Amino acid sequence: MNKIKVGIIGPGNIGTDLMYKVFRSKYLEMGMMAGIVESEGIKRAASLGVPVSTEGVEALAAQKDIRIAFDATSAAAHIKFNGPVLKEAGITSIDLTPAALGPYCVPSVNLKALALEPDINMVTCGGQATIPIVYAITRIAGGSYAEIVACISSKSAGPGTRANMDEFTETTAAAIESVGGADQGKAIIILNPAEPPLMMTNTIIVRVKDPTVGLEPIRASVEEIVAELKTYVPGYQLRVPPILEGNKLTVIVQVQGQGDYLPEYSGNLDIINSAAVAAAEQIAAGLPAQGGV
Repeated sequence: MNKIKVGIIGPGNIGTDLMYKVFRSKYLEMGMMAGIVESEGIKRAASLGVPVSTEGVEALAAQKDIRIAFDATSAAAHIKFNGPVLKEAGITSIDLTPAALGPYCVPSVNLKALALEPDINMVTCGGQATIPIVYAITRIAGGSYAEIVACISSKSAGPGTRANMDEFTETTAAAIESVGGADQGKAIIILNPAEPPLMMTNTIIVRVKDPTVGLEPIRASVEEIVAELKTYVPGYQLRVPPILEGNKLTVIVQVQGQGDYLPEYSGNLDIINSAAVAAAEQIAAGLPAQGGV
C-alpha cells in the first residue's frame, strides 16, 4: 500500500525517537522534521534523508503532501501556534503534549472512535501506561476513585517533560476519569535519580464500586488489555497482577522501551511515542492514498 506522509514538529529526543518509529512503520513515511533552530535533531534527520526546516509549524503546514503531524513540543506551543496552524492547513494533529485541545486518545481503549478527529491528544506517558488498566478494571467492577503513580528515571525526563509537570498531573487525572471510567482521578509523577536508571514503573490503585464481582473477572480483563497494549508497546508488562483488598484494587506495571533512539529505561517516552504511531497508523488506514480523492 502507499504510505501516508507524516511530519514531526520538535526535533528533540521525543521527536527523534518518533522519527525512528516512523521509519519502521508499514503505513507511514517521514515527510518533514520541523524545528525552530539548527539543532542536533534537525541535523540528524537531514543526514538520514528526511526533509527538514527550521521555520517551525508554518513550514510543515505548507507541505501539501503531509497528512498527519506529530507535535512533540510543549503544551503552550500546541495551544498558541501548532494546533491552530495544523487545523487551518487540514493536517490531522497528533498532540504528544498535555495541551488537550482535542479529545484524549488511548489506543487500546478508544482509538477507533477518534479516527476522524482533526486533533487528538495522547494524554501523557503516565496516562498511556495506566489508563488502559483503570479502564480494564472499571468496565468490570466500576471505579469511584483511581490514583496512579508514575515513577520514571530522572535521566529520561528532559526539559519538555519537566516543563509540563503541572499539565501532566492535570491532564492525566482528567483522562483517568473521561477515558478510564473512574468517577475521580488523581495522578502523581516521581523522578527517580537511581543509578543505574530504573525502568518506568506505574502503580494503579482503584477503589472499585462492586468488589463482589471477584478477582478473576478483573484479572481476565486486565490481561486482555495488556495483550492489546503489547501489540504496539512490546516492553509493557504486568509487574504485580491485580490484588484486591476489600474494595481497593492494586496493579503495578513496568514499561521497557524498544531502544529505537532512546535508552530502554526511557519507557515513559517510548510508550507515548508508540501510542502516537499506533494512532497515526489507524488514521492513515482511513485516508485516501496520496494523490487520491
